[in-house]
Amino acid sequence: MSFDADAITDRRRLKRRLFFWRFGAIVALVLLALAILGVSGFHRAQIARVEITGIITDDRDMQVLLKKLGDDGAVKAVILAIDSPGGTTTGAEALYTSVRQLAAKKPVVATLGTVAASGGYIAALSADHIVARGNTLTGSIGVLFEWPQFAGLMEKLGVEMLSVKSAPLKAEPEPYHKPSPEALAVTHDLVTSSYDWFLSLVAERRKLDAATARKLGDGRVYTGWQAVQNKLVDEIGGDDQAVQWLARTRNIPANIPVQDWAPERPGDGYGVFTSHAMGEVLADGIEALAGKTLQTKRLTLDGLTSVWHPDAH
Repeated sequence: MSFDADAITDRRRLKRRLFFWRFGAIVALVLLALAILGVSGFHRAQIARVEITGIITDDRDMQVLLKKLGDDGAVKAVILAIDSPGGTTTGAEALYTSVRQLAAKKPVVATLGTVAASGGYIAALSADHIVARGNTLTGSIGVLFEWPQFAGLMEKLGVEMLSVKSAPLKAEPEPYHKPSPEALAVTHDLVTSSYDWFLSLVAERRKLDAATARKLGDGRVYTGWQAVQNKLVDEIGGDDQAVQWLARTRNIPANIPVQDWAPERPGDGYGVFTSHAMGEVLADGIEALAGKTLQTKRLTLDGLTSVWHPDAH
């Protein structure tokens, strides 16, 4: 009799456990389906926080995310958390354009971390308000075009690179011979054209006259305190100051949550969950295992670059 009672009790416990597991699985599937379908209003009102880190390139996944945030009714404002030494000038340009399109729909404020220089500062210029730490390194307003020069080494080794060109400036400058004055001149014109565009952004977005923008844009980096003094940054602080500015000037409630968002990367295998903090942790782990570093990424950059790094040479 005692055995039967114990068996009945065990069976009841097992049924309860199975019920909770089944119920939990159904809820998880429903939540996943709603997220995949992109149901509007599925999540509550929030301020989206997007990290712009590392080398900036033409990142289409980031552009898709920024458009998604602009269309999401639950997202009331966006914080761009920038910690980047820059990258390709075209990548910074594409990011700037995407953020300005987002800012036409809802307020955007940038918070600067350890470094927000060159292309990282271009990203900051896309925001409606810029907040930096006092010791943030920012600025480095300028454009760079680099190539290796092997002419001397090849001469010592007795190696010569021959080529047939359609015109003297085709594929110039190249590393196998010293550049001609004409090649250096057209390369300088290339850099100047991109640099003038960068300066125009600084003057327009920071409300500076052209002469002041050019004076500040001599390539140097500034601390956050210096940047505030020179009107390149609006105030010192972090996320709290960004939220306070949104509440003070854009009527965004200061008590709504700040939610981390990240681009969905093809092949991540985690679907919509890569849009949040979990995706960032996974991406960082994968990148670490793959042995990718800031320096190795920098070495693969082609074309005009807006990047700052003290040990680049």
